[in-house]
Amino acid sequence: MDPETNLRTLLKIQADLSGEGVISGFGGKAWMWVPVEANYLAFETYGVGATRLDYQGDGVWNFHHREVLYYMDPKTGEILDTWTNPVTGRTVEVLHILNDPVNRISKVKGGFIEPPFDHVIVGDRIVFQVDVFRTKKNPISRKEYPLHSQQDVYQSCELWAISSSLSDCVNPDVTSAPNHTAWARNGMWLPFMEMGNRAGHMVYHSQSFKFMNGLDGLPKYVRDYTAKNHPQYLEAPKEWKGLSENENTWSYAKKIIDEKREQGRGGPGGKGSVFGVSDAGM
Repeated sequence: MDPETNLRTLLKIQADLSGEGVISGFGGKAWMWVPVEANYLAFETYGVGATRLDYQGDGVWNFHHREVLYYMDPKTGEILDTWTNPVTGRTVEVLHILNDPVNRISKVKGGFIEPPFDHVIVGDRIVFQVDVFRTKKNPISRKEYPLHSQQDVYQSCELWAISSSLSDCVNPDVTSAPNHTAWARNGMWLPFMEMGNRAGHMVYHSQSFKFMNGLDGLPKYVRDYTAKNHPQYLEAPKEWKGLSENENTWSYAKKIIDEKREQGRGGPGGKGSVFGVSDAGM
């Protein structure tokens, strides 16, 4: 498979080559890995992704994307406002993942990751394997955010197995092929956990599906909650924003922490708890 066909195939699975918006849902679990202690099931999770492609010509696509991921009670499935940490015993406000936008530019040549992407074909199944390991400056520094940051280097990995029907992928009349993606992520403690001084990391594992029937594929509870609280995540972005506008958990958390400090949370110097429920202001 030549690089351009390889990239077009992957984009056909992830989105719609016609430029129509697509909705995906991904349910899973998030675990806490505490070295030499234990592993804890922290949350059930459910995420909603809204994506649209915009072809720029010359093998370049603007990949418009926004995503929300909810942290849920692992026993009841309820979307959480507060959470009692099984490691620290403290109750904190939950900060869900609200990334808008998460855009990228997909290119045949010169992109962040250049095709061809690794893939395997077995019968009528094609599976792309995409492994992304990131290290960059953490917007939440240890010095300024000692409770919320483990280290000054943002470090994570995300592992995708992106699967579809080969017959749909090679059919020129099909612009959007079905998508099942297995997604795993390994990353630092979440800022709202306020565990910056403890060793360990988060492990996520989810199954994502593109809903060929659009919003009707979402669980009703998630769809209703999103419509009420974060309605923009039920529609793919229409306006292109530069990559510098991209949001992630840490850049978003920094804004929230700074806002809470301005409101007087965090105690003297503002470096104490801002998410604690029972000990606000410590």
